[in-house]
Amino acid sequence: MSYVKVCALEEIPENGALGVEIGDTPVALARSGGEVYAVNDICSHAEVSLSEGEIYNGTIECWLHGSCFDLRTGKPTNPPATQPVATYKVKVEDGDVYVSLGSDD
Repeated sequence: MSYVKVCALEEIPENGALGVEIGDTPVALARSGGEVYAVNDICSHAEVSLSEGEIYNGTIECWLHGSCFDLRTGKPTNPPATQPVATYKVKVEDGDVYVSLGSDD
């Protein structure tokens, strides 16, 4: 698994999100409960940026229709979304955030 440095930890607001691009992949970085998560930045329901939504209780909310996605699994926690968004591995080293788009499978 190769990790790519995407930003400094301080660029992601606590209980907030930051949208970044890794190659051609839009990624939403989110801080919740002191942890950093990375999910695909495009809502599986309406194809809008999830990083513009709210972060609470370990979820990221789509600002357009209110679907929430679990930051750990990418699974929707309420309608109208029914399909999950991809999740990515994250590590924080020396104040920088690294993301891997690869899978463990």
